Amino acid sequence: MADLSEADRLAQETWLQRTIRRPEIGSFIVMIVIVVVLTWASNGKAFNALGLKNNIQIIAQYGIIAIGAALLMIAGEFDLSIGSMIGFAGMSMAIMLKWGLPFGLGAATPLTALLITLAMTLTLGWIIGTIVVRSGLSSFIVTLAFLFFMRGVTEVSFRLINQSTQVSGLPDFKEESWVAWVFGGEVFGWFYDAWYWIGVQFVNMGVERGDQWFTLGGNLNRRGTQWVEGFDARFLWFILIALVAYYILSRTQLGNWIYATGDNKDAARANGVPTNKVKIGLFMFTAFCATIFAACQVFENNTSDAAKGNLMELFAIAIAVVGGTLMTGGFGTVLGVVFGAITVGLVANAVFFIPAIDGAWFRVFLGAILLAAVFANERIRKRITGGI
Repeated sequence: MADLSEADRLAQETWLQRTIRRPEIGSFIVMIVIVVVLTWASNGKAFNALGLKNNIQIIAQYGIIAIGAALLMIAGEFDLSIGSMIGFAGMSMAIMLKWGLPFGLGAATPLTALLITLAMTLTLGWIIGTIVVRSGLSSFIVTLAFLFFMRGVTEVSFRLINQSTQVSGLPDFKEESWVAWVFGGEVFGWFYDAWYWIGVQFVNMGVERGDQWFTLGGNLNRRGTQWVEGFDARFLWFILIALVAYYILSRTQLGNWIYATGDNKDAARANGVPTNKVKIGLFMFTAFCATIFAACQVFENNTSDAAKGNLMELFAIAIAVVGGTLMTGGFGTVLGVVFGAITVGLVANAVFFIPAIDGAWFRVFLGAILLAAVFANERIRKRITGGI
């Protein structure tokens, strides 16, 4: 009998076999395990009304920057300047909101502060990307240099302007500006309203309101009133950025270009892919994600700190790898990064729900799962590509 063709072989695959071959399957399994363990160990408190909001807050902030880092890694590059970009963007917005626009152009509004900061960070992203593609230097080295450069410039310049690398006491712009509310307000209030309504119905039916009820029951506090009003706005930005990135990677020509650039840059260029433009654009995208991250922090807390983004670049890369993105490029999915962000975010927040756990165990877990993810991702890649 003649050997089966590749098309015949793929046609005979079961749903389970196809699922196992997906890049994000490993991160999905780990995520499920973490959710189950954390629910059990915290007696459900990790996913009550307030626990869910706190978890989503951490997950969203990690996820926003991890998506930017992952797309760049799929294209075969790194950006270690993300953390410094966050600090620079946050301080830029806060300084303008406190001291006014540069060159004496008057008071700044949340919109003007955001737009000017975004123009600066996108320009920096363009400069970084241009240096990488024009010089042929490793993006690891170039962005490492910008990590130190931007962090130093941020601290020195803003200390001269503000006499401190921290800005505090800003007005609550959310009360008067829709821009501030979009970044620092609360979203999906209907979810918690519905949760509260369900809780009230159970109480009216005479359900006992003991400790277990408040752990797993409705969105009620001890007084029987609504406990949590909504999720932080960064959750909405996380969803929007993830959806746009997913659509680009899976449904557009640009997505094909990103994968081709990371898989084999020379072959992609020979086939007409503008690899340099793709990489520069993705460096600008990581700068955009860092600016969104910073804006959410500034308008939510009405404060900023040059050190806010410290080590965030490493978390972004780690989450991308845990989510199935290869360090060598050409392989990864946005869905896997979402699973990775949920996993890392839940573990990072676990210490607040399980006080007996030493917080340092989070780093031990992250290091172990990162190393395991690298081996798992490589095995999955070889299975998909036929061992190449």
